[in-house]
Amino acid sequence: MSGVTELGYVRLGVSDLAKWRDFAGRLVGLEVGADSTDDVVYLRADAWHHRLILERDASDDILAAGLRVAGPGEFRALQDTLRAAGVAFEVADAETAGRRCVLEMLSLSDPAGNPLEIFHGPRVDTHRPFYPGRGMFGKFVTGNGGLGHMMLRHGDLGEMHAFYTLLGMRGSIEYKVPVTPEFTVEILFMHCNQRDHSLAFGLPSQRRVNHIMFEVSELDDVFLAFALLRDAGYEIAILPGKHANDQMFSFYCISPSGFQVEIGWGGRPASHQSEYYVGDTYGHEFTAGRPA
Repeated sequence: MSGVTELGYVRLGVSDLAKWRDFAGRLVGLEVGADSTDDVVYLRADAWHHRLILERDASDDILAAGLRVAGPGEFRALQDTLRAAGVAFEVADAETAGRRCVLEMLSLSDPAGNPLEIFHGPRVDTHRPFYPGRGMFGKFVTGNGGLGHMMLRHGDLGEMHAFYTLLGMRGSIEYKVPVTPEFTVEILFMHCNQRDHSLAFGLPSQRRVNHIMFEVSELDDVFLAFALLRDAGYEIAILPGKHANDQMFSFYCISPSGFQVEIGWGGRPASHQSEYYVGDTYGHEFTAGRPA
């Protein structure tokens, strides 16, 4: 398999690192890596060295989505695929790959301008068991399903589908939501492993990233995060509810950077067959208008 196997990590540019450290660690439950600095914070959700990298940057937006391939052979095969399709990319030098804690990587952009980093060989610190930033009833669900999922800015959905299919992902329109009698919102979901989707496109976004989702293994951790975030003054953008496509029970809050973070539980595996829905199973009432 020469294609992408998971959403491995995400780099975020954030203007308030101190606020993000508190948000991600004390409230969401991620572990702040011991080698974090005043300008770069590594966040763990499992045995990987990091799943998120926070970099001091005024953009308050995604700097790159890290998409994994299986190994060096697949990394070179994907370069051949990109070259044959006329897609520009740049292979990183050893120093840059080292800063990401991967063996090799390349950078490119999708048709909507979202920055991507394709890599293989992440650093996995099995000698440092994951220690959550606050007590949890369970753990984060990662493994072969990767970090979780993201919804990114989109252009033409057909172009987005073709591009990510080139990277080895599969997917289709999974929501056709009637907003008015004349207007229907279509949402595209792409997957590359047993997780129902790793990337999604279709909702409006003022930034490159609409939201990032972390899945937890226990329902209690969804409600604990909900209570902690609400009590800390963070806006709950979408109230708890259940998605129709991946059957995830979740809620969404506004992060310190203004985009949304989803905390979910109970997602079903990818069915590997196309089907679509016209709304969620229940709940998920918007309380903050349309997603930022």
